[in-house]
Amino acid sequence: MEQPFLPILLGSDMNAYGMARAFYEAYRIKPLVLGRSHLTATQDSRILHFQEIKNLNSQEVFVSALEKVAKQYPDKKLLLLACGDDYAKLIIKNKPALEKHFTVPYIDESLMDQILLKENFYKMCDQYNFKYPGTTTVTAENYQDFTPPFEYPIILKASNSVAYWACSFPGKKKVFVANDEAEKTAILKAIYSSTYQDTMIVQEFIPGDDSYMRVLNAYVGKDGKVKLMCLGNPILEEHSPEGIGSYAAIITTHDEKLMDQVRHFLEDIGYTGFANFDMKYDVRDGEYKLFEINLRNGRSSYYVTAAGYNLMKYVADDRMLNIKQELTYGTNKHLWMIIPKGVLFKYATNEKMKIEAKSLIRHGKWTNSLFYKEDMNFKRWIKLTLNSLNYYRKYKKYFNKKGLGE
Repeated sequence: MEQPFLPILLGSDMNAYGMARAFYEAYRIKPLVLGRSHLTATQDSRILHFQEIKNLNSQEVFVSALEKVAKQYPDKKLLLLACGDDYAKLIIKNKPALEKHFTVPYIDESLMDQILLKENFYKMCDQYNFKYPGTTTVTAENYQDFTPPFEYPIILKASNSVAYWACSFPGKKKVFVANDEAEKTAILKAIYSSTYQDTMIVQEFIPGDDSYMRVLNAYVGKDGKVKLMCLGNPILEEHSPEGIGSYAAIITTHDEKLMDQVRHFLEDIGYTGFANFDMKYDVRDGEYKLFEINLRNGRSSYYVTAAGYNLMKYVADDRMLNIKQELTYGTNKHLWMIIPKGVLFKYATNEKMKIEAKSLIRHGKWTNSLFYKEDMNFKRWIKLTLNSLNYYRKYKKYFNKKGLGE
């Protein structure tokens, strides 16, 4: 059967695999996955084609490399999608040039700057009545005299993620928790002794374990109307230094008031394409505190497809096949995970959610997005199984019961 269009996915991680799987499930289409290196998630797969492009995430290489790819498919309709933040930003920055060759379901650069620059983002939050954690910044110049304006523990994370990934120092993590003045000073000293000299973001710590987090994925159609929203309640996050803040297991949930609020926000600011919100429920005032908005579907967004709302079908039906869509709020219950069940039940601390997870597993309502039986061969199975077993070692080494993500 002739494929009516070809999805081009940028990135080769588990998000890329989940997206490729969703396209394959919906249309039996095999997307083209472009990445700087070939990661385990997308290796030895029959449902996608992989092409390696060195330095694809640099502005110098990006547009010309994609133009070259487009020339390989002169009579195909090409849908360009990012699997990570750096690619989403590059697509948006270069949108006018890319639109000559691809369908580009992303916002314009002016709106991106409003959403991504922290100062502007918090102004928008105030305007649309989203609560967020107490936040301030610290710099290489003033960190030695810095005292946070809120109680310990505090969260420390880099404002410039690209520069931060490029630096190295002992004990480096994606996100730090400082429980007191001494810890805060030691962390900032280590960071600013490295090549990273940009701003650090300092936030108050919202109490509660991983299960107090919420993740919301949305798709906004080309007509500027929200078509799909699905809310997830993580049970467990990853706890290794490079994985902190990434979800390892999620149960879908529902909160109409929250979805209505986010929908109004997205439609009012003129948003289009995928959006992904990370937030945490604060028991102290019963409010969700918004951490960030990603201008793409989340790394764990296959939970939406697994629950019965194929996320990639929404973008393709809307942008490639011109099929009219009505608004859907996800209500199906489903458990999504990328870790072995043994790890989930050993390290998750929310007993009520563990009971719910066991019940969903018993009823067959669970999915590991990487283990797809239609795409399994011995080589892939061995790699994924070893990768999966490695989580036992990682959690044993890094998990900290205090729920501070240390």
